[in-house]
Amino acid sequence: MDIYIIGQQWVNGLVLGSTYGLIAVGYTMVYGIMGMINFAHGEIYMISAYLTAIFLALFSLLGIHSVPVVLLGVLLLTVLFTALYGWSVERIAYRPLRQSTRLAPLISAIGISLILQNYIRISQGARNQGVPPLLDGVFRLPADSLDHRFVQITYMQSLIVVTAFISMALLTWIIQHTALGRACRATQQDRVMANLLGVNTDRIISVVFVLGAAMAAVAGLLVTLNYGSFDFYVGFLMGIKAFTAAVLGGIGSLPGAMLGGIVLGLAESFFAGFVNSDYKDVFAFSILILFLIFRPSGFLGVPEVEKV
Repeated sequence: MDIYIIGQQWVNGLVLGSTYGLIAVGYTMVYGIMGMINFAHGEIYMISAYLTAIFLALFSLLGIHSVPVVLLGVLLLTVLFTALYGWSVERIAYRPLRQSTRLAPLISAIGISLILQNYIRISQGARNQGVPPLLDGVFRLPADSLDHRFVQITYMQSLIVVTAFISMALLTWIIQHTALGRACRATQQDRVMANLLGVNTDRIISVVFVLGAAMAAVAGLLVTLNYGSFDFYVGFLMGIKAFTAAVLGGIGSLPGAMLGGIVLGLAESFFAGFVNSDYKDVFAFSILILFLIFRPSGFLGVPEVEKV
């Protein structure tokens, strides 16, 4: 088997899996706190792509062309505004239904998803949008000395992988070693008892939505800059893939979200490279079905035990 092709598929899968992992964090955090899936999370990712393009245009109009300044400025603004959207979803779709049946917030989230899709379609247009490349250049790793072929990873792809792991490490540290993280873990274990002990669980749930949206914003910015094009429907498929990654890793586990994303990205990449790229989505969802049947807790998830 060609070492060059294997190496290139490893690179492609790692880059794709890193983005899946970043978006999957939003699913796994909300599920860990509330035991529910936020099906509007894919549209939060989609909105971050449009915000990236808007802020890139704003910096260009202001005459700011330094790549580090533009990247950092667009990242901060995109994360801030996307986090506001995440907070709004929690306040509109979830908080009023906190004491309702489990099905009501799910339906509400699907409704918010459709509203956001059509809001963007009407305000920004249904056509594909694009952004200019910011980082040019590639790293070349020798793969075949006889044919002088190299495994290539672009600067933008390298930035995606590095940023994804740094973001995941930072979020994990926040959850494990800060007062906010302790409050999140307490709310996850027993919301009623956390309230009795003085934890404002409503605020903690809002913070979880904000953190998940911020991670989706990082993914949206990086993917948009890497591929250069997007549309109002881009959040649907990416959201479903990220949900699949969260299930594979063990929904409710932050390291599991990244692990599931990497596994899914590599599986898709190798299937597309060696079997058929037209059916890579079918293959990804087949993996999801198999895990739901044979290992519903995922790689790092803990099976729920009901007390009777």
